[in-house]
Amino acid sequence: MDIRLQKLKKYYPSQNTMIKAVDDISIDIPSNTIYGIIGKSGAGKSSLIRLISLLEKPDAGLVFYNDEEVSSLCEKELVLKRREVGMIFQNFNLFNSRNAFGNVAYPLEINGKSKAFIEKRVKELLDLVGLSGREDAPMSTLSGGQKQRVAIARALANNPGILFCDEATSALDPQTTKSILGLLRDIQKKIGLTIVMITHQMEVVRDVCEWVAVLDEGQVVEKGLVKDIFARPKENITREFLSHMHYTEAEIKEQSEKTLLWSKDEAAFILRFIGEKTGEPILSKISKKTNVDFNIRGASVAHLLDEEVGTLYVDMLGSEVEISEAIQLLKTEGVQIENTKGEIL
Repeated sequence: MDIRLQKLKKYYPSQNTMIKAVDDISIDIPSNTIYGIIGKSGAGKSSLIRLISLLEKPDAGLVFYNDEEVSSLCEKELVLKRREVGMIFQNFNLFNSRNAFGNVAYPLEINGKSKAFIEKRVKELLDLVGLSGREDAPMSTLSGGQKQRVAIARALANNPGILFCDEATSALDPQTTKSILGLLRDIQKKIGLTIVMITHQMEVVRDVCEWVAVLDEGQVVEKGLVKDIFARPKENITREFLSHMHYTEAEIKEQSEKTLLWSKDEAAFILRFIGEKTGEPILSKISKKTNVDFNIRGASVAHLLDEEVGTLYVDMLGSEVEISEAIQLLKTEGVQIENTKGEIL
């Protein structure tokens, strides 16, 4: 199911004034994909997801599911439309009074499904999320990752066309986060549903999303394919997210020859490469042509779903004319160049 947001606005009262939580946002979310919406705390992510998932109505603008305008439906129609949507949360929102089976069965019971149907469907779902045989497990006996798997199974109970994940991995440790993201990616491929990930972690976008929109102060400041945003970030907020991206110890060890070769001194330039460019001797070629020496102060490689994006932190040693020529040649090679102020050259 594809989603189209058209000039969405949402205001909330605060101390005799109105705060623009969502300020004229337009996004197209393709069907059968994983779309990330990233922003800092207060950027408007939670407000936006409540509008997209039909939990609240916008003050202005429209929401479309598969070309059907759904944001102005009456309450009775909204109840039916919400059944086409699944939601998982940071804190799981499970019933401690129910076991794993009971939590997954709950939305099916509400929809009046037969006992035989529920038995079969819940077993299928628990198998899907890797909890086969744990039907009777009380919530208190499950780890955080297992609880999130139960929450995912529950969200999929009614075969939704869209799954919303609101900071779904924020309460989990890095390794568990990896496993949950891998599970969501596998489920998306098997079922073919649309997943919208709300997050403040660029690692989540890197590991699971195909598309991303960056929010800041209620507005979309940048959007596009993840590989393009990683390789050519245009806004300061995006570059800040990329510069603070974390790597687990296992990732650093696995990529020890590629990742995080840091110097204490700040580099004068940041170079970003994409795809095959990450493995080409571009700096060597340009150094020979221009007589510029490159001093590498740091490097990293981000492994996206179907692409690699490399980042180099470098100084260029040479005359002003030689450095200018080197910059132009780097651009010709498809490399994005930024200075220490984050300005794209």
